[in-house]
Amino acid sequence: MNGDGEGHHDTFGTAITVLYIYQMPMFRGWCTDVLITPQLKYFKDTEIIASAASSMEVTDRIASLEQRVQMQEDEIQLLKSALADVVRRLSISEEQNTMTNRRGPTKARPMMAALPLRPMVNNGTVLPKKSGGTLPSLSSSRKDAAATATKSFMSILLSLPSTVRRTNSNETMSTLTRKDSGDSKSNRTRAGSTGSNSNGKRASERYKEGYVKMYLKGRPITMYMAKDLVETYCLEAKSDLPNKKLKLDWVYGYRGRDCRSNLYLLPTGETVYFIASVVVLYNVDEQLQRHYTGHTDDIKCLAVHPDKITIATGQVAGTSSDGKQLAPHVRVWDSVSLNTLHVLGTGFFDRALVCLAFSKSNGGNTLCVVDDSNDHVLSVWDWQREERLADVKCSNEGVFAADFHPTDTNIIVTCGKSHLYFWTLERGTLVKKQGLFEKQEKPKFVLSVTFSENGDTITGDSSGNILVWGKGTNRISHAIQGAHDGSIFALCMLRSGTLVSGGKDRKLISWDGSYQQIQSVEVPELFGPVRTVAEGKGESVLIGTTRNYVLQGSLYGEFTPITQGHTDELWGLAVHPWKPHFLTCGHDKHVSLWDSSSHQPVWTKTMEDAAQSAGFHPSGAVVAIGTQTGRWLVLDTDSKDLVTVHTDGNEQLSVIRFAPDGNFLAIGSHDNYIYIYVVGESGRKYSRLGKCSGHSSFITHLDWSVDSQYLVSNSGDYEILYWIPSVCKQVVSVETTRDIPWATSTCTLGFQVFGLWPDGSDGTDINAVSRSNEKQLLVTGDDFGKVCLFSYPCCQFRAPSHVYGGHSSHVTNVNFLFDDSCLVSTGGKDMSVMQWRIV
Repeated sequence: MNGDGEGHHDTFGTAITVLYIYQMPMFRGWCTDVLITPQLKYFKDTEIIASAASSMEVTDRIASLEQRVQMQEDEIQLLKSALADVVRRLSISEEQNTMTNRRGPTKARPMMAALPLRPMVNNGTVLPKKSGGTLPSLSSSRKDAAATATKSFMSILLSLPSTVRRTNSNETMSTLTRKDSGDSKSNRTRAGSTGSNSNGKRASERYKEGYVKMYLKGRPITMYMAKDLVETYCLEAKSDLPNKKLKLDWVYGYRGRDCRSNLYLLPTGETVYFIASVVVLYNVDEQLQRHYTGHTDDIKCLAVHPDKITIATGQVAGTSSDGKQLAPHVRVWDSVSLNTLHVLGTGFFDRALVCLAFSKSNGGNTLCVVDDSNDHVLSVWDWQREERLADVKCSNEGVFAADFHPTDTNIIVTCGKSHLYFWTLERGTLVKKQGLFEKQEKPKFVLSVTFSENGDTITGDSSGNILVWGKGTNRISHAIQGAHDGSIFALCMLRSGTLVSGGKDRKLISWDGSYQQIQSVEVPELFGPVRTVAEGKGESVLIGTTRNYVLQGSLYGEFTPITQGHTDELWGLAVHPWKPHFLTCGHDKHVSLWDSSSHQPVWTKTMEDAAQSAGFHPSGAVVAIGTQTGRWLVLDTDSKDLVTVHTDGNEQLSVIRFAPDGNFLAIGSHDNYIYIYVVGESGRKYSRLGKCSGHSSFITHLDWSVDSQYLVSNSGDYEILYWIPSVCKQVVSVETTRDIPWATSTCTLGFQVFGLWPDGSDGTDINAVSRSNEKQLLVTGDDFGKVCLFSYPCCQFRAPSHVYGGHSSHVTNVNFLFDDSCLVSTGGKDMSVMQWRIV
């Protein structure tokens, strides 16, 4: 059995399937917990093999056996869930009867705690969250099995003894059922009946008892409403769209780590570049941004037309939230109006687009494109007619640059791993001529290309050499050996005829027309190696770096960052309690405090560990940072100085939150515990009080009550648990917790927010939730790169929302600023931070 839970198969004439055999749950009296101890036993299902061998090939038999294994695992899980729920209900019923006997006869009232089920296990471990938003569809037989198991499960719930199910026939409940079909996102339904008609009616009216139940991955999640809603709440009522909308205000970050030639200055004074699925047009002087948002996934390449107005951008293939494939394509658009003019290559390109270039000598009528298929196909387009003129296999190795010759429209130069090709377009055919290195040692990578004023081709390679290729030939006419110490990532020919090169050694070197060095300047190590160079205003240059900085400076130094971003997956986000500041932190070990008004970083600090979470003290004086190693630290907000460091466990700290009164700190860990600290001296002194133990999976979200007396938590297996943090004890009484006012609403599971879950959710699709401070709006970030704005409370099924794109990866965090003027979202692997204005 491998780490993904898939069986290993012996193909030497037989097929062996490995199944999990679980022991029956063991109970410690009538406790509210069920100890499930999975033990693995292996056996050969010889009967299945014998019957399959007569009609199927080995591969078909393996697939069939795997399918049966999964079906049985689904049924086992649902039966375990049903049994666990029965035990919990019996336990609560027994406790209630005991209390009733002690107090004497009283009027019956609901006393059901929302005690969730155990996690789905595989090889004894909780199934991890998928990194992307795409999920495989399962076979129809597995879907049918899951549906059958769900019906059996519901039958068990609806036929419980009267002491458990409650005898008052007038107190019934509505069940919000999302029938799970394994990992399929398209077969979730809202069920108003299950089993017989009588049972179906009972299931559809149960919300009158004061709670709603929904299912994620086949597990019931019970959510209790406040008492004053019990008589008036109706599950079938419709929610309204929020009366506010979002407008993209600012995008923080730049994609320089793995993209090239993606930085230009337009005649409007705007610097154009991209990150995630947004093209940013940034006027540095006026401190204004505009955004082209026509793309649906990661942008990988950009080209500017000779008219300096028309722009082409290419994106990767993707998957929409409803599972549809989004084809890679090129969008040609107007940089003044931001209107899309043409869309090219839908259905032709494969995987992604890596290089784009407009022709120069014929008015920019043609566009060359290289995709990221195995053959890295080079194609030439009449972009105004959306017509492909020619295409050819370019190379089975990576291609890093492609460009038209400035004086001959029919010549295209491409370069990449171990190659430099000169292509000639003749009568709809591209003819290749390979660059001859002859006496020159052939480099492993040819990384960059540009052209001199007289039409020579100039290349930079991984050996640090600049080579000049005579116009119209494929031979070297001049070589600058060792121009850089290491790879030359960028070459730029300025209008003055000066050649500028930049590379891995962080040096920016200028060369005259005879290829003699004029000036050499080193970019500070903080900014990283030079990825791309573009001509700026006057004598200035623009530099994009591999650490995702955009710098403005001169060939003599004095570089100033105009844009900076994170360089690895981004998860941590916290907003200042009374300033227009917010903090981000990620796996790049960088923590940045941003000013949302000036759109500039206040400070940036590098840590020893990858960061995962963050939270401000209510005073705003300090901020706590949780890492992936179990360490957490507190920084002074003004000076960024370290205040204290603590360690709790050795696993990821997913959430860290101060109590509203500032006297407690709660830290949710992947070791299933919530660590509680007493806080003193305005966030500068910490002493551990204890830990809350009860979750059976990792902690995902936490919220404090307004009075700082209670805590609610969500976990990776969809549990909702309540706590008294001052004594680190779990609260199981529904009457105690159902009317608690919460200071924040970041938990993705709960009565006030269950309407945000879309059809087909698998329980991991929603990564983050935040309620506005005025308690009118609710925003979510999901696995499909979308930011969704709902009305609050969001307690009606299929609640409508305004949906906004921009991120190209899972949106890992969202939060409103202190005054609700804006909200901030973070992209995971796209490493972007987006600021949205509420209008």
